[in-house]
Amino acid sequence: MSTADVRSVVLGGCDIRPLERGDLPAVLEIERRGYSHPWSEAVFRDCFRNDYRLWALDHGGELKGYAVISYVVDEAHLMNICVHPDLRGYGAGRYLLRRTMAEALHDGIVQMILEVRESNDTAARLYEREGFEDIGRRPGYYPSGSLREDARVMALRFT
Repeated sequence: MSTADVRSVVLGGCDIRPLERGDLPAVLEIERRGYSHPWSEAVFRDCFRNDYRLWALDHGGELKGYAVISYVVDEAHLMNICVHPDLRGYGAGRYLLRRTMAEALHDGIVQMILEVRESNDTAARLYEREGFEDIGRRPGYYPSGSLREDARVMALRFT
């Protein structure tokens, strides 16, 4: 079976739907597995507001990923996107990202921005392949043990 065939089988069982408060236990587990400094439950709860869009990647009835996007006027800020380790490398992150971009465009958003760790080459390559470009840096943006790590700021204009 080719890589494309495996991806098709894996993603064939995926659906993207609005994230619900009841998803938070699964979100927190994925968050802990995905990040060295995970968001708290309180931070996620605070995102259930009208100016945010929260998306769930559902695979066979199980939450396997999520995205949190903040809307400010005509700009979307991708605050958090994470996929369960079981689905990494199969295009699930790209699938989820593309859906968030399509929804933002549908909502009249003209630009999406995000931050990505300097050391996160895999995520940066994904964003670059989807058309995001570097627009700046945020020094010391991310916690990294006893030090801080810079963030690349990237943007994609839809219009």
